[in-house]
Amino acid sequence: MQFDKEFMIKHIPDFVRAAGLTLWIGVIAILLSLIVAVLYAIILYFRVPVLGKIVRVHVEVARNTPLLIQLFFLYYGLPSVGVKLSEMTVVFIAMMFLGGGYFTEVLRSGLEAVAKSQEESGLAIGLSKWQLFRYIVMPQAIRVSIPSLFTNVIFLLKETTVVSAVAVPELLYTTTGYIALYYKTYEMLFMMTACYLIIFVPLSFLLSSIERRYQNGTYRI
Repeated sequence: MQFDKEFMIKHIPDFVRAAGLTLWIGVIAILLSLIVAVLYAIILYFRVPVLGKIVRVHVEVARNTPLLIQLFFLYYGLPSVGVKLSEMTVVFIAMMFLGGGYFTEVLRSGLEAVAKSQEESGLAIGLSKWQLFRYIVMPQAIRVSIPSLFTNVIFLLKETTVVSAVAVPELLYTTTGYIALYYKTYEMLFMMTACYLIIFVPLSFLLSSIERRYQNGTYRI
């Protein structure tokens, strides 16, 4: 088996653009998911009655339904009731919904891991409930949650492959499109795999390094 190197070189810019879009979607989705998770963590910590139940429902639905189903519901289901969203809007809402659920569960576990004596000590020295959360509980919860958070960051980035289902031209969509057009299956699969390795291998090492530094106390929140 020989690769058509000229064909591969010719289409490198297309794969670079697709990889850039994949990374951009992943980064924005992660940031949105973290914002949702922090807001939900605040709601759960302060035990807001009605909102707390909504958070728990969101977490259960997000963690127990595939991203593909969520995309199909938003992209194909909502137009039937008169709500039509663009492809990118659908992608960000679905990935934020999924990632927010997973990240919230991670932070919830981190909050529960903080010793009650820490909270009692904070209240004893006159800290308000918000100051207790901001300066004592949340930093410790994040430190405990770092490994699981980073695992879910990688997971959410990998889930970007699913967004090709709504015609977003990320790596998988670009690859399958060129295979259908030119029948260069091995070349396209090789380039797609190379792009994913270039994205994920350095990121994995970076996150592992940050995790070790947090565990060793080099970084502080």
